Amino acid sequence: MHIRDAIEDDAERLAALADGPPDVMRNLVHDRTVRVAEEDDSIVGFVSFDAERGTVHVTQLAGSSDACEELLTDPIEFARREHMTVELLLPENESQVQTAVEAVGFTSTGNGPRFDGQETTRYRLEPERAEH
Repeated sequence: MHIRDAIEDDAERLAALADGPPDVMRNLVHDRTVRVAEEDDSIVGFVSFDAERGTVHVTQLAGSSDACEELLTDPIEFARREHMTVELLLPENESQVQTAVEAVGFTSTGNGPRFDGQETTRYRLEPERAEH
């Protein structure tokens, strides 16, 4: 698996993975740090994140469990270097992503806000607890 920075041309595939519009993904590539996981020249997952007030916020994470585990390395390493925590909100129905999130050391800190009527769980990781 190869991890690289996302480019604007990746927007269609990111939109398919995230079940969202390509225009939103194009904006995401410009507004956040976005990394993609590739296998056999095909994008199999992506992560977007930004940092604010002592916390790295993973804003989107999609793909297989293996891809998500690899993709979480970048925000975790950034947080470790900067002495920050990492947080993310995960919709209830994303079991593959949940498996990856828990495998690298994130723990649930309770319910998050509802998005489009869907329940979320808030996850948090302290840098010193990261597995990668």
